[in-house]
Amino acid sequence: MGGVEITEVSIPERLDVPDAADFVAAIGVRNAVNEHDSGTRDDVRPAEELLPGWRKQDFEPMRMLVARLEGRIVCRGIAEFRLGDAADTAWLHVEVLPEVRGRGVGRATAERLERLSLDEGRTKAIVYAPSWRVGGERLAAPTGFGDVPADTRETRLLLSLGYRLEQVERGSRLPLPVDPARLDALLGQASAAAGPDYRVHLWGRHTPPEWREDICRLLTRMSTDAPTAGLEEPEDEWTVERLLADEREEAESPRTPFVAAVEHVPSGRLAGFTELIAPAERERTVDQDDTIVLVEHRGHRLGMLLKAANLAQLERLRPGHPSIVTYNAEENRHMLAVNEALGFEPFVYEGAWRKDLA
Repeated sequence: MGGVEITEVSIPERLDVPDAADFVAAIGVRNAVNEHDSGTRDDVRPAEELLPGWRKQDFEPMRMLVARLEGRIVCRGIAEFRLGDAADTAWLHVEVLPEVRGRGVGRATAERLERLSLDEGRTKAIVYAPSWRVGGERLAAPTGFGDVPADTRETRLLLSLGYRLEQVERGSRLPLPVDPARLDALLGQASAAAGPDYRVHLWGRHTPPEWREDICRLLTRMSTDAPTAGLEEPEDEWTVERLLADEREEAESPRTPFVAAVEHVPSGRLAGFTELIAPAERERTVDQDDTIVLVEHRGHRLGMLLKAANLAQLERLRPGHPSIVTYNAEENRHMLAVNEALGFEPFVYEGAWRKDLA
């Protein structure tokens, strides 16, 4: 498209330096797009909260592009990469300010991201695109679970670029606080079902040394055990070195993690964990991050045990947040059932799209 200038953003070490201006402006585009499309400020985040995630380049390489019209940054594009067995895949994302949509900016940025990914040796692209519209003609996921609008701008663009819909994810919100008596009942029922063979451990920003290797094993299994349909999400290996580097970077973020893990007492190994990420401001929404129970330990209500225990920890240590937001594949019926029992309600659906670049 003529008149569009696309450049790469240098990731700054700090935000109080002149070369951080493009990064800050790009985060401004991200926030404006999220607020406009969702109608809420749930996912509006300051640049200082997001910068630590961009400094993990040794283990999670990422590239950021911005598109300018008449000198103004109006679009942000992201390419995320992984190493090892995941080195053939790129996760792409494009955000365009609403007032310039329909002018080819998103397409130009997406095509540049694809070329960049090919240059990096990636042969497959995955895109997660939220769809806020309800009703109208729908495009069903081949999994048989969920659908997205067939005639929105993002759907038409992805189809025209050669992407195919593989999966639909549900975004759900839990209003806080949860009734304490109800939460106690759910936690008690889950504890009784788990029995004495399972024990819950709670911690915050730093993983206790004795659990680091087990947490790495669980984080790696997150990439292979969760339903991914035809996306064929590759294994994303975590090591203790990567975990410690991740925790060092996140220590610079104003957000606070809350972790619940469950130990299989007979083996002394962790069977699952869940993590909540709370922003510094109490009026903002909490993110539900990873949750996993290893396949070999399912059937003991450990998912409910973990989530209820961590929710109780959050309410005890950081009361006052308005809600928790989480995303799950529509075919992940077990985890959705746990969320629904806790009181989560759907608020958005997200299409997961795949394209073979080469």
